[in-house]
Amino acid sequence: MREVVRAGTAEVPCVQRAGKADELEAGIRELYTRCKGNLVRVHEEFQGGGATLSYQALTAFCRRRGIGHQPAIPAGRYHFEPGEEMQHDTSPHVAEIAGVKVKVQTASAVLGYSRMLFFQLSLRFTRFDCKVFLTDAVRYFGGSPRRCVIDNTHVVVLRGTGAEMVPVPEMAAFAERLGFEFMAHEKGDANRSARVERPFHYIENNFLAGRSFTDLAHANREAIGTMLFRSPSSRRPATYARIASRRSRRPMSTNISSRNRVSFASSLASARLFIGDCRSQLAQLSK
Repeated sequence: MREVVRAGTAEVPCVQRAGKADELEAGIRELYTRCKGNLVRVHEEFQGGGATLSYQALTAFCRRRGIGHQPAIPAGRYHFEPGEEMQHDTSPHVAEIAGVKVKVQTASAVLGYSRMLFFQLSLRFTRFDCKVFLTDAVRYFGGSPRRCVIDNTHVVVLRGTGAEMVPVPEMAAFAERLGFEFMAHEKGDANRSARVERPFHYIENNFLAGRSFTDLAHANREAIGTMLFRSPSSRRPATYARIASRRSRRPMSTNISSRNRVSFASSLASARLFIGDCRSQLAQLSK
């Protein structure tokens, strides 16, 4: 304690301790090359030579000295202002519903600034399901950002990719009513939508792991109860990030209400009935 006070600095000094493997570094590098990068074989060779170095100490030494461990190169960094961007994507998963393993489509939406997450499960993900999901997401977020980044999905895209993407007029009008516009990232540039890609690991390995649901409605209620909210930085508290993001989002258009959703459902039901009548008439004519 007296030495710390005399030092007169708040920085913690770096303590350098001599390790067992320091004096064996030359031999480790030589064996690493001869054993083609297999540290298990390197450890076996050292044991055969009488060395008492453990495998854990060997691997830790190699990591510290960069032997066989290349430092990870960041793919890039994207900075988003509050209310600037939302990212949307879907991913197939397997959920246990009513005691049966069922393949479902997980739709996810994440705010770029606060990383607030909203996700739901469905048996399929059509254009109608996309409208329902994004409407629920904007309601959950309390407003819409200026743009929604997608991965060139055919549900939204009419033609083109990336900056040349042209959305389906129906989806463009839908986005305009909610107060945002669709933007597709360049083909193969998955890092551009990393905000929405990362939570799929949580959904598969945490939310769906070991859980069983009575039906999809039960699964989606549980999803809302376990939504993730993560601050992008320890310097920006989660509460501050959430408030700043919410204040900058556009309020949801009054044109989007529960009546629109009912009308969508009614139109879809009518179309299905019409198709069913056509099939029955064709069946009778074929007889």
